Amino acid sequence: MNHDSPPDLKDRTRDYALRIIRLYGALPKRVESQVIGKQMLRSGTAVGANYREGVRARSKIEYAAKLNLVLMELGETLYWLELLEHAEIVPGVRLAPLKVETGSAQFWSP
Repeated sequence: MNHDSPPDLKDRTRDYALRIIRLYGALPKRVESQVIGKQMLRSGTAVGANYREGVRARSKIEYAAKLNLVLMELGETLYWLELLEHAEIVPGVRLAPLKVETGSAQFWSP
C-alpha cells in the first residue's frame, strides 16, 4: 500500500534525527546527562524509523498505527528535551528550535 506524503518528510525526519544525535554528542559526560540523553536519542531517532515503516505499511490500519508511534516518540522526545532544560543540563535557548520542531503540529503538515 502506497501512502504518499510530502516528499520532504523523509528528509525532515532524518534531519531531525541528526539534530538529536548531535545534541546527544554535545551533552556533558555526567551520568545524569547521559541517562537522559540516551532516552532522548532512542525516541528522537525512532521518529524517522517509524515514519518510514509507516510509509511502507500494507494497510491503512498499519499506517495509522505507525504514525501514532511517531507521535508518541515525538511526545517522549519533547519530555526528555524539557528535562534537559529544567535540570539545567542544556540551556533552554539552545533547545528552543528543536523543541519547537518536536512539538509543532506543523512538523507533520505538507
